[in-house]
Amino acid sequence: MAAVTAAKFRAAALLWLAAAVPHACRPAPPVPAGLRFEVSFPPWLRAAPVDGRLLLILSTEGRQEPRFEVGGNGPGWQVFGVDVESLAPGRSAVIDASAAGFPRESLAVLPAGDYTVEALLDVYDTFRRGDGKVVKLHADHGEGQEWKISPGNLLSLPRRVSLRAGESLVVRVVLSREIPPLDPPADTPFVRHVHLRSELLSRFWGRPVELGAVVLLPEGFDEHSEARYPVVYFHGHYLATLPSFVGFRETPPPFPGGDEESFAAAGAARHRRWVAGRMPRLLVVYPQHPNPYYDDSYAVNSENLGPYGDAIARELVPYVERRFRAIGAPWARALYGSSTGGWAALAQQIFYPDVYNGVWANCPDPVDFRAFQTTDLYHDANAYWTEGPRGPHGPHGPIARPDSRDLEGRVQMTVEELNRLERVLGTHGRSGGQFDAWQAVWSPVGEDGYPQAIYDKRTGVVDHRVAARWRESYDLTYVLARDWPALGPRLQGKIHVKVGDLDTFYLDRAVRLLDRFLAATRRPGHGPWYAGSVEFGAGQPHCWTGDDSGALVSADHLSINQRFLPVIARHLLATAPPGADVTSWRY
Repeated sequence: MAAVTAAKFRAAALLWLAAAVPHACRPAPPVPAGLRFEVSFPPWLRAAPVDGRLLLILSTEGRQEPRFEVGGNGPGWQVFGVDVESLAPGRSAVIDASAAGFPRESLAVLPAGDYTVEALLDVYDTFRRGDGKVVKLHADHGEGQEWKISPGNLLSLPRRVSLRAGESLVVRVVLSREIPPLDPPADTPFVRHVHLRSELLSRFWGRPVELGAVVLLPEGFDEHSEARYPVVYFHGHYLATLPSFVGFRETPPPFPGGDEESFAAAGAARHRRWVAGRMPRLLVVYPQHPNPYYDDSYAVNSENLGPYGDAIARELVPYVERRFRAIGAPWARALYGSSTGGWAALAQQIFYPDVYNGVWANCPDPVDFRAFQTTDLYHDANAYWTEGPRGPHGPHGPIARPDSRDLEGRVQMTVEELNRLERVLGTHGRSGGQFDAWQAVWSPVGEDGYPQAIYDKRTGVVDHRVAARWRESYDLTYVLARDWPALGPRLQGKIHVKVGDLDTFYLDRAVRLLDRFLAATRRPGHGPWYAGSVEFGAGQPHCWTGDDSGALVSADHLSINQRFLPVIARHLLATAPPGADVTSWRY
């Protein structure tokens, strides 16, 4: 999870699940069990049959299209989902009491009332992969795996429906729209957008696959054509361009007042500092690697996603550095990221230790699967429930495992709740949600071609055989400890991690285990010493980066340009090898 993103910022889930789940528990007269929705599309919209996940969203609010409420903080939305196979034009797919739902699990317990109804078909393509597996998945179309806005998905027009207790009702819904293609972002004097075909990924997926990047150019790039620059690779969730995320604006704020204006104003001020040459002159590169399972690949090789780690390190990095006059040497290359990006950046440094000269990883996703949030995947039997403490009359359990908390330690949602929503949005790990993403990246391929489940999605029972496979390749603490004699000399001074000790998603627990190992490298016989840093922010949430303002999301809190680039630049200069060119980019 990255610190902030329009499509995938998981902290938004804290608000809407906190609102929606309690709402599901309020007593209300249910609609009849015979209620059903029949959803179809006309031949003029699609002439051929389609596969996909059909979602039906109902809302009591009606202030916007219901699909956009899923993920908001209102309590009035409900979603149901079913798979469709070869659904032909004019034929109906049925959503009835057997369809999976969230927060209410079935139409049979949906309260009577007036609803705005919208249907969406998340369309799947058939992939014939290089490993011989044939799978049906949603191909990204430049939106970052966001089903609500993905081009090619089919939509109905929202309509009001009255559902009355005691009535039998068949509601017919027609998918009459297709989400249009997105306009590509335009280049600017300082922000460029690049794409290249990845031969490695194209061979894996059995079709052309591109990698992309957004590149922030330093002040004076065009005027100083002889200059060559160090590069910082910022890993995180998918970014179409910069202003939507990092607060870098080349124009004044578009509207006055409010938090958005403050964020935009801070971004405009940051732009002024950048163009005035008051920041280190570096290339900042934001890799783009959405895939059919998630909006980023975690920047590693994966049995289910393909060799994204190699593709980024061996294809994207050389391409970008040739095109934008980078120094092109490992000493002049660094990594940065937060949350999902923190894990990805740290993994790139560990798995490609000679390609990069340092990583600054903030609030990384679980770096040790003994602390997979609140579960020990190697020893705990269940990812959703833990047995309560034993008393004189036996165990007082089960107790739901928390997924998130606030700064006072209050649980805001549980692991089971979030996984239940993912089951509605997609089967076979195709929800595009956080837990399905981890499973897709880290699991071996199942016989059906989809990721092997790390735990049963309904019961939470952990498959320890799959967990053992996770450990060997992706438990970063385990990999470091196992391979330290070879990795240690190549990672000295390169690992820097920060996390709040009240991380919203309990990610500090895994970082403590990582810190324990790294600190031990200073003891005789355990070296070489890693010579980096691990910092814990006292009382700080996700995603603490060293700023003690306590804000989860703020422009200054997220500013790598203002706060981290000077630190990284000093490190690169201090560790440059003798004879390295450290002058041309310091004009």
